[in-house]
Amino acid sequence: MTFVKRFSIWGFLAYLMVSLAAPTPVAAQSLGFKQAVAEAASQDKDIAAFYKEIGYKPIWTSSSRADRKRREAFLTALEMAPSHALPTERYNPEKVVAAMRAARSDRDRGALEVELSRLFLQYARDVQTGILNPRRIDEGLVREVPLRPRLATLAAFHKSSAQGFLKALPPKSPEYARLMKEKMQFQKLIGRGGWGDKVSAKSLKPGASNTSVLQLRNRLIAMGYLSRTPTTTYDTAMTAAVKAFQKDHGLFDDGVAGARTMEAINTTAATRLSQIVVAMERERWINMPLGKRHVWVNLTDFHARIVDNGKITFQTRSVVGANVSERRTPEFSDVMDHMVINPTWNVPRSIATKEYLPLLKENPFAVSNLNIIDVRGQVVSRGDMDFSEYDETNFPYDMKEPPSQGNALGLVKFMFPNRYNIYLHDTPAKSLFGREKRAFSHGCVRLRDPFDFAYELLSKQERDPVGFFKATLQTGRESFVTLKEPVRVHLVYRTAFTQPKGNVQFRGDVYGRDRAIWRALSDAGVVLSAVRG
Repeated sequence: MTFVKRFSIWGFLAYLMVSLAAPTPVAAQSLGFKQAVAEAASQDKDIAAFYKEIGYKPIWTSSSRADRKRREAFLTALEMAPSHALPTERYNPEKVVAAMRAARSDRDRGALEVELSRLFLQYARDVQTGILNPRRIDEGLVREVPLRPRLATLAAFHKSSAQGFLKALPPKSPEYARLMKEKMQFQKLIGRGGWGDKVSAKSLKPGASNTSVLQLRNRLIAMGYLSRTPTTTYDTAMTAAVKAFQKDHGLFDDGVAGARTMEAINTTAATRLSQIVVAMERERWINMPLGKRHVWVNLTDFHARIVDNGKITFQTRSVVGANVSERRTPEFSDVMDHMVINPTWNVPRSIATKEYLPLLKENPFAVSNLNIIDVRGQVVSRGDMDFSEYDETNFPYDMKEPPSQGNALGLVKFMFPNRYNIYLHDTPAKSLFGREKRAFSHGCVRLRDPFDFAYELLSKQERDPVGFFKATLQTGRESFVTLKEPVRVHLVYRTAFTQPKGNVQFRGDVYGRDRAIWRALSDAGVVLSAVRG
């Protein structure tokens, strides 16, 4: 682990040094300076276009008050970069100041001018919309990051208050602010040595009394779940502490420190800090208006929630895609514009050919709940079919399941049309909602309480949403119901997230995506720093 310590007085010293090092206005705007700017900017079309627009004048390197303010504001932002978990060396203010002091000739100053603009644009993108391109990390990370145009960003910065502009770049969500606070708390915790010794036992039950119980007691105290106590027995107080810990980690809160609970208890503070840092990066990827009313599905938490004006107004358990190839639920945002009551299930071709065709080859009357449809849209007679002549490449039929109680989609599905064919829906397989870890579907998100979910969505447009839904359901016919006010849907993946009140929440890395993101962040120069004291 790398430990980094910065002193706030450095900001003041940096300003002083930059002020002393600043070139004169005459030198900065000489023909040699302008030629140097044009040459240095030629490899970056956005920066080149910006300087051409302003006549190759400086915005950083003159001794004007405006340039001095920009330098000071930018150095302050760079000094704060570690608090946003940005790459440490990429934004080292000492290197920036050294470069400023070293620039003496017009050519040097022209190159420095462009380099500062390049570094500013890099910082703006990193802190505003993330360091990484998620699509390069995992095939399930299909989120469209709301990148801001670089040329427009530089132009707007030039015309704005530098301090105010830089301050407005990071996400303004309460979640991001709370994650930053948790990051600092964990850095301090690591600086003090973390939570102490791990528990050596693989599992413990209430009533136990041994060395491992003492380790569990001490770790729960260090984590803040248990008050200081001399007990040497897994007593009622320790049981209550374990239950509270389990709730904060998405585990069954039975008070028994089983294998999964013990694994979570023994997870290091450094690992938890890495989860928080990854969550900050993910929050930057979604730095955009989420919608006054939106649906928030956290895949790792196995819950779907409706959020109104920042407050959860409805939540239900969910089942997400299984952790196998082609079944993991992707992460993206889209807009839900309708629901289908009594839906027909149009079987995806991958399921039809990989799962059902082998069954039909053995028995043409298998999966009798499904209709087999030809190119004319007609149901074919299974008795006349020889499925042995088909494989995944030449199977010419579609498969559909008509509306019914046993339909794989249940009795309602919620549509936000997307290229991934992912949606939320009911299911006849209710028993899966009782599991602790609920990754079983083919990719879509199943809801435990789909009717209540529908009632809440319809409450914005129907006087009697329950009556309307039930009457439509009782027809038995497939019915499309348009949402008069479409609702944004966000399929997210947060193994660390906060609450307005209470402890930070941690969840398992179901698909291993956060582990891959942390590796990429580390490769980019992000370090886990500790704060002494």
